[in-house]
Amino acid sequence: MRYCTKERKVAMTKISMTKARRDFTNIANRVMFGDERICIHKNNKAAFALVPVEDVEILEALEDQIDVQAAKAAIKKGKFIDLEVLAKQLGV
Repeated sequence: MRYCTKERKVAMTKISMTKARRDFTNIANRVMFGDERICIHKNNKAAFALVPVEDVEILEALEDQIDVQAAKAAIKKGKFIDLEVLAKQLGV
């Protein structure tokens, strides 16, 4: 079964945990070689997703950008701790 999330219009295949357990190799191949996103459901609720590594790399890059923006905003507001002070506080 394919469905789209409300937040993004990205189709993702929905598979039960039982079917995923039975057919893991095939499902893994679909993700790795077919760039398919698969959401594993348990008791009719989304439990986790299998996604291509490239998707994870994009997510991590996005998180890094958010962290940099937050750090720049904190610096502009003067809300930061000097590295030497932080090292002393952490005992390193």
